[in-house]
Amino acid sequence: MLLNSTVTIRQAFRADLPRIVEIYNAAIPTRLATGDLEPISVESRQGWFQEHLPNQYPIWVAETETGEVIGWLSFQLFYGRLAYRKTAEVSLYICPNYQRRGLGKMLIEAGIKACANLEITTLVGFIFAHNLPSLYLFEKMGFQRWGYLPAVAQMDDQTRDLVIVGLQINPSVS
Repeated sequence: MLLNSTVTIRQAFRADLPRIVEIYNAAIPTRLATGDLEPISVESRQGWFQEHLPNQYPIWVAETETGEVIGWLSFQLFYGRLAYRKTAEVSLYICPNYQRRGLGKMLIEAGIKACANLEITTLVGFIFAHNLPSLYLFEKMGFQRWGYLPAVAQMDDQTRDLVIVGLQINPSVS
C-alpha cells in the first residue's frame, strides 16, 4: 500500500459529515470531480446523508490510525426509480493530501466487495472527460466506458464532457 499509515474503511457516522463536506469542497476549485461551482454547506447535505442507509446505499469513509477521515465513497440510487434499485451510482472523493496513494483503489475495492450484501449488481459513475486520473482509476478497477455526453457542463466559460462508466458486478443476475 502506498499510504504510510494504516487505513480503515468504515461506515460513515453523522459526526463525519463536516469532514465529508470539507473533502468534497476541496474538489470544487479543481473543476475535475464535481459540477458544483461553489462550496456546499454541512446543513445542505443533512438530507443526503440521511438517505444513505448502511444496508442499502451506504457512505464509507477511509480513516487513518489517528482518526482522520481522508476520503469517502458513497452509493446512491441510480436514476431515482425503483426499477434501478440494483444499480448504484458511485461517488469517490479523496483529501488532496492523500490522492494518488492507493486510497481510491482501496475504497472502490471495498465498495465492490460490499455489493453482494447490498444486492447491487451494477455500479455506474459519472466522470468528467478531462478527469484523467479518475478515469484511469475506474478503468483499472474494471469499469468500462458506457457512455459519453459531449458539452453537457459549463464551468468557467468552458464546456465539459461527461463520461459514464459502469461495472457489472454479477452479470448472471437479471
